Amino acid sequence: MPDANIRIPEEAKDGLAAIAAGEGLSLRAYLARLAETPITPITPAERAERAERARVLLRDWNGYAPTEAEQQELDNELDRRLHEPGSR
Repeated sequence: MPDANIRIPEEAKDGLAAIAAGEGLSLRAYLARLAETPITPITPAERAERAERARVLLRDWNGYAPTEAEQQELDNELDRRLHEPGSR
């Protein structure tokens, strides 16, 4: 199979290379494996439906039922932590 060149930001390439190295693969091997992985894209509506089903399951399983405000607070905290230095 012939090679192809794609243009992505340097930091994206570095991030992918770090993931690949963490799995003991070269970036090329990692991307080839990723390309062979069946990916089924879902719509925002499907994603929302799955999230709602997960919330119902959690509530039924252990009573976890955060309010909208609590969910937003948790989302904000997750975003903050994901953007901290060294979080990746």
